[in-house]
Amino acid sequence: LSSMLGLAIAHLENHHHHQGKAEAEKAAAVLVKRLEIIQCLLQDVGSNVATPVGSKSQAKVKRTRFDVDGHHCANLEAWVDEMSPELPVHRSFILPSGGLAASTLHVARTVCRRAERSLVPLLDDIDSETFAFVNRLSDFLFVAARWTAKIHGATEKIYVHHQGRVTEFDK
Repeated sequence: LSSMLGLAIAHLENHHHHQGKAEAEKAAAVLVKRLEIIQCLLQDVGSNVATPVGSKSQAKVKRTRFDVDGHHCANLEAWVDEMSPELPVHRSFILPSGGLAASTLHVARTVCRRAERSLVPLLDDIDSETFAFVNRLSDFLFVAARWTAKIHGATEKIYVHHQGRVTEFDK
């Protein structure tokens, strides 16, 4: 997941370096900083997952506690709330699209959802905040992907049923 975020960062930096739009470049720089913070937090998540709460070494358990005050989850939610008003309401499923950075963030979200599912059997062995963070992270990545497509001026592709039926969102 961290590697996918690194790739998204590279695409964000490369796109705006070549585009030269000052406002979009500033916006992308904020997202890059947030993704870098998340990459560091994912290391902490990994430490928490690797150290079951019932471990013999309680000192290590204490050292690897994650987000006990909910600060990191609150940050993710605030970032989502900040980006969401700028996005058009989606009435259909959105396909991974919107350029290299946005598509990479969509892939990162998929990897994050897979990681979330893999944590379910470990819920008794990890901090509940760890699971909550991974859950909120996937939501953040979805919004970040849509927001990235918007600042790049890219069109998001929507799901159309193979028989041409209208999706549930359009009813």
